[in-house]
Amino acid sequence: MGDTFSQAFIYLLAAVVLVPIAKRLGLGSVLGYLLAGVAIGPFCLRLVGENGGVMHVAEFGVVMMLFVIGLELRPARLWELRGPIFGLGGAQVAGTVALAAAVAVALGVQWSSAVAIGCIVAMSSTAIVLQSLGEKGQMKTPGGQASFAVLLFQDIAVIPILALLPLLAPTKAITAVGAQPAWQQALLVLTAVAAVVLAGRFLLRPFFRYIAGTRLREMFTATALLLVVGIALLMQMVGLSPALGTFLAGVVLADSEYRHQLETDIEPFKGLLLGLFFISVGAGIDFGLIAREPGTIALLVAGVLVLKFLLLLGLGRLFKLEFSQSLLFAFALAQGGEFAFVLCSFAERNGVIAGEVAGLFVATVAVSMACAPVLLTINDKLVQPLFAQREKEREPDVIDEHDSPVILAGFGRFGHIVGRLLRANGLATTVLDHDSDQVETLRRFGLKSYYGDATRVDLLRIAGAENARLFIIAIDDEAKALELVKIVREHFPKLQIMARATSRQHAYELYRLGVPDVFRETAGSARELSIAAMQALGLSRERAQRAARIFRDHDEASVREMATFIGDEEAYASSARRHISNLERALESDIAAMEQNTFVISSDGFFRAAE
Repeated sequence: MGDTFSQAFIYLLAAVVLVPIAKRLGLGSVLGYLLAGVAIGPFCLRLVGENGGVMHVAEFGVVMMLFVIGLELRPARLWELRGPIFGLGGAQVAGTVALAAAVAVALGVQWSSAVAIGCIVAMSSTAIVLQSLGEKGQMKTPGGQASFAVLLFQDIAVIPILALLPLLAPTKAITAVGAQPAWQQALLVLTAVAAVVLAGRFLLRPFFRYIAGTRLREMFTATALLLVVGIALLMQMVGLSPALGTFLAGVVLADSEYRHQLETDIEPFKGLLLGLFFISVGAGIDFGLIAREPGTIALLVAGVLVLKFLLLLGLGRLFKLEFSQSLLFAFALAQGGEFAFVLCSFAERNGVIAGEVAGLFVATVAVSMACAPVLLTINDKLVQPLFAQREKEREPDVIDEHDSPVILAGFGRFGHIVGRLLRANGLATTVLDHDSDQVETLRRFGLKSYYGDATRVDLLRIAGAENARLFIIAIDDEAKALELVKIVREHFPKLQIMARATSRQHAYELYRLGVPDVFRETAGSARELSIAAMQALGLSRERAQRAARIFRDHDEASVREMATFIGDEEAYASSARRHISNLERALESDIAAMEQNTFVISSDGFFRAAE
């Protein structure tokens, strides 16, 4: 017990010290965890020896992560993503298996072992990729979405791969290890998978309904953990991956009414154990083997990374990803993955590959996983900025609309609503946007806009700013919006400006620059939601709308006044307290007036109860 506590303390101390440092250096938390593992491992500080005990616990982080991913994959969503999952994902797995197997055969490896090696190499690290892309805010990019789709297919593909591997074993190998016949092993895999699916479908939902009836939160958490641990044990008993079983269980439960509660209960355990898993991978890298076979390991790691990178880059272009997004896609998935460890062990146990070969590939996969955060950082810091610079240098579009009364800068989620509404009412609008992808996408939908930097005075002149009546700023870059206001006011002083504010602070800055009409992007929708909430709670529609209108007027007045107090904290706080008090009194007066059905309008424009 003492050893367990001391190892746990060392692992947590290493994480607390090194992960924040890695984050501050822009390397990401995953690389920090891996470096922490290397630092405390048997080949560096030797603070921990064999990490098998901790590794077994840490592996539940991957198990839980796969369970949560499964919960997010409702069958309807799977069907929506069938193109990228089965098209792009299937092409990646099949292409990697074929290429890796061909290289192995060319090097003299038997074809059955070569296919097994191809299956091992095809896997990528779901844990590292999702964590790294999420931290960098790249999950919603086309490259991030393509990576997610491929990782899903890889997780699903493990099932048939595990069923296939025993069939690849030579008969003499099966006899030597005393294993079951290949067909029995394959049947066992499929039977275990079917058992998890059927149990999840017909037994787990009634069971969760019974537990939920107790109204004890801790019992539901305990049941969620019991489910994950129980399925993991079942998979281990039949020689399969625990993560695979829990992934399937998650998919089965994705449509249940308990999906969100299960995600909430599992999430805290998943995050902590995933960190331990990354540390264990770092501590478990066999530097002894690497020292004995440095050339072999280096060639294998380089071969895996280069082969997968080139294949992924080609598939990204084939599936119409922008080149920059194809590079993100290739950098993200070039490494090996957690399931590769499972497949190595399974293939060795079934005599498909020799023990020394399995050891080499375990080291290769571990080193490639350690390289993954580095590759993503290289892409983020060195590669992607090249494309940003290239876009900057792109010449603006030729503008053929010179006499529109409105110039609109920014055609994103805010600006396109303004532009569409103006054009739908016959008001000609010249739209400028600095995102070339956005311009091209909108043109495909028949929404005309021009690529160009609106802060360029010559471009504004070409767009007709000297004769336009209104200039609307709808870009989401606060600093650039403020710069644009200064440019327009200096060079086109007669042009009326209306501006989008992305925050209250941004609104203050716009008012201080003299913009008379400022519109905070979330204020309107927040008031609409408040009206609906008040009605749902029993207030009449008239009263809810009047309250929202009073709030809007007071709020706008407070923003205009408080903008003059920026930098004077005492005056700012005093103004805020006064406006809050005035708003409460105005609402109280309005309620009283409505109850008496008598109204007067005061000098400040608000309804007051008659005296």
